[in-house]
Amino acid sequence: MSDILGKWQQPEGQPFPGLWFEFKVDGTFQAVLESMGVTSEGSYTTHNGEIDMEQTEHTFGLVGKFEGRYVIEGDTLIMTLSDLGEPRPGSLEGKNRRIYKRIA
Repeated sequence: MSDILGKWQQPEGQPFPGLWFEFKVDGTFQAVLESMGVTSEGSYTTHNGEIDMEQTEHTFGLVGKFEGRYVIEGDTLIMTLSDLGEPRPGSLEGKNRRIYKRIA
């Protein structure tokens, strides 16, 4: 879990530029997209390039389990999450592939 710790933000050119996730050592996360007034939080676990996120709070009510895959290359996090309630993606490629840059 320690490789993903910290704050990661989508850069310009991504679907939601400015969206950031902060993954904390206690297994919780927070996400904010200030431009749309969206906040979310919940818990997460990681194992061998897989991530499970249980979103318990969301401005628009999108709560539940998101399964995904991730890889970290230097200061870049590539993460692909399933749609809410869908199975884990088979690879990092796909419609929900997002790139984040480490900001803290």
